[in-house]
Amino acid sequence: GRKVLIVYAHQEPKSLNGSLKRVAVEELSKQGCSVMVSDLYAMQFEPRATRNDIVGCLQNSEEFNYGVETWEAYKRGGLSNDLIEEQKKVKEADLLIFQFPLYWFSMPAIMKGWMDRVLVQGFAHEFPNCYDSGLLQNKLALFSFTTGGSKEIYTKGGISGDIRYLLWPMQHGIMHFCGVRVLAPHICFAPEYVSEEERKEMLIAWAQRLKTLWKEEPINCSPEWYFE
Repeated sequence: GRKVLIVYAHQEPKSLNGSLKRVAVEELSKQGCSVMVSDLYAMQFEPRATRNDIVGCLQNSEEFNYGVETWEAYKRGGLSNDLIEEQKKVKEADLLIFQFPLYWFSMPAIMKGWMDRVLVQGFAHEFPNCYDSGLLQNKLALFSFTTGGSKEIYTKGGISGDIRYLLWPMQHGIMHFCGVRVLAPHICFAPEYVSEEERKEMLIAWAQRLKTLWKEEPINCSPEWYFE
């Protein structure tokens, strides 16, 4: 069976994000997938990239360089336990689903901290092994998120611009950089401003998409897709 990791960032299990995460676990499990969930708030995941992420001595104790030190620590098995655990989940997963509410045109800080700390050099990328030759090739990723604004706001002519502009740093700058192939995002627009019935329809639409998810082709992860 396929393995899926859901990295989930919402404080409230009863939220739409919580329900979307639950639907994904149920539907994918039904398909025979093995589903792991990193519930970042429940785990009290540390988002800050600090000296504490390295166990033992530093390469250079005079001047701390997080990128260099975590790279060296990864090679010798000297990263902190929480990072080793998350990297193990990523390594095992065929599909990574990121479930979150959009905060300030991006992911919540706790999820960005997961990206900063888990996807270290040597594990996820190692120049020149990035983008199509990134170290996490043969994995898929899908960003599933909710917005505060309506769909019209996030169009090329809308005040917030095309939603794909916002996805560029997340999908291309992080996932594609690490070699991961990206599926089209799943976006629930402005759930707080729609009826209960419409929110239920959002959950049904997500469950339906998950039924045929493995047949989907990744997006063309090039600047043209984002900025055409």
